[in-house]
This record gives sequence, C-alpha cells and structure tokens, in this order.
Amino acid sequence: MTLWNGQLPFYPQPRHAPGFSVPLLIVILVFLALAASFLLILPGIRGHSRWFWLVRVLLSLFIGAEIVAVHFSAQWSVGGMNTNTSYKAFSAARVSAHIGLHVGLEGINITLTGTPVQQLNETIDYNEHFNWRLGENYAEQYSEALEKGLPDPVLYLAEKFTPSSPCGLYRQYRLAGHYGSATLWVAFCFWLLSNVLLSMPVPLYGGLALLTTGAFTLFSIFAFATISSVPLCPLRLGSSMLTTHYGAAFWVTLATGVLCLLLGGAVVSLHYSRPRALRTFLDLSVKDYGSQAKGNLHLILSNPLPKQFGALDLTTSTNL
Repeated sequence: MTLWNGQLPFYPQPRHAPGFSVPLLIVILVFLALAASFLLILPGIRGHSRWFWLVRVLLSLFIGAEIVAVHFSAQWSVGGMNTNTSYKAFSAARVSAHIGLHVGLEGINITLTGTPVQQLNETIDYNEHFNWRLGENYAEQYSEALEKGLPDPVLYLAEKFTPSSPCGLYRQYRLAGHYGSATLWVAFCFWLLSNVLLSMPVPLYGGLALLTTGAFTLFSIFAFATISSVPLCPLRLGSSMLTTHYGAAFWVTLATGVLCLLLGGAVVSLHYSRPRALRTFLDLSVKDYGSQAKGNLHLILSNPLPKQFGALDLTTSTNL
C-alpha cells in the first residue's frame, strides 16, 4: 500500500471497473445457445418452410431475450460529464475525471474514471453498484461505501439516491423500477404463451397473445417514463452539472413493444384476410384451416351401423 496525503488508503489495492453484468451475460448466452441449436437443425427443414421457421424463431428469441435482459441492464437512464472535482474527504486535492450515472430497474451504477487514469499516484477507475431491488438495503450499501472510503463524487451521487435524501430520487426511481420490472415479467409470460399458441392451429389467439406482450412491454416504458419524469434536484460536481437522459435499454424496450404490436396485428389481420398465407408462414399442417378461419367448417356425422341390418346410412351436415 502507498500513502495518500500521509494516510493509508481504505482500499488494499486499486479498484477496477467490473466487466459485463453476470446475469445479463447469462441471459444472452442462454438465448444465443437456443439460437445456435435451432441453426444446427435448420438444414433438416425442407423447402420454403426453412426460411419461414428461421424468421419466426429468430424474431421470437430476440423478443424473449430483450424482455429478460433489460431487467439486468443499467442503461434505462444514463448521464455523464467531464469535470474537475475533489477526490477524497479531508483533502483539497482535485482530479480531472469522467463521471457517469447509470440507472436501471434494480439499482444504479456510478462510474469514476480519471482523465488520465493515473493521477495522485493512484489508478482512478471505479464502478460501484447500489441495489434497491426487493431484499436489498440501499442505505446499508451506502454505509458500507462510506466505510470503504470511496471517492467524493461516487459518494455524492450515491447519497442523492438514499431513502433519507430530500431529493426523493430513491422513491421515484425505485417505484419506476418495480413497476417496470413487474410489467416486463408479465410480458414475458405472454411471450411464452404466444409461442405455444402460434405452434397450434389457433393462430388468432397467438396473435392476441403477441398484442398483449407488446402492450405490457409498453406499459413498462410508460411506468418508467411517467414516474421518472419528475424534475430532479441538481446534481452538481465541481463546476459542472450532471443531467440524465433515456438510455439504450429504454429505447430497445420501446422498439420491442412496437414490434410485438406489429407482429400481433399482422397475425390477427392475416387470420381473417389471408388464412392460407398465414398457414403457410406458420407451417400449420391442419386441413381445412382456411375454412376454419372463415367459420365454414362442416361437421360430418355418419351412421356406423352396418348395412346388413337394413339400417339407413344417415349423414348429417351441421354448420358451426
């Protein structure tokens, strides 16, 4: 350990920014494995059905992966700035650094990267995560950060999100995260249901399930946008002010919701207008599907009695 301003640092070694989020990486790897497995069996599908299955499966896997992955992303609301600010408590030393704030559904990430990284005989490269999901105590995590002696900019931003802060950011973003996460899990359940129904001779209900998936996905967007639209208290570091904006996870979720609505609407429309084209795309092998879609299916009831008994062979046709 080296001395910093005549005092031993709280950390035994420099802090390094963590890599990819482990839960997010697991979700991506699982869906990539499913996609790779499907691509391996794709050559066994004959004719034009091969390309229809390719589009169906890859689109479905993208929607499912996105709905699950954004739960673990910290890119719902992001902000960053370059500033010259104080580095640690009880010291007048200042550093030039880039400060980033990344808000997700389950917590926040605060990054501090020196420009250059080596300053004050230290490696200034921090990435600290604070959770507010169910079962986690944000205030306790903040107390632990104080005991560790994190740099002033990290502690300043983390303090703004504590439950006791007058800014009210904790209640605001925690509610947004809880409502957004809950509606996304409902959307994921309807996504699973839509895959089952679209693989059966009931594409109308599969299309409706897709429409419901898109609706709940957009509900999560509206919940986060509505609750987090309250004016924030100033986040000033040094001579600069940090402002936030919607991040990649927000916009990708919005695009996925719109995509689900378009796909669901297309399935429902084709069910009534061009049932045979829909049957071809979904590769349904059920006979008379086109007549089912138009409500002209005939139920045939035949008398099984053998004719040697002199019974008449009765046939009844009923319109359903």
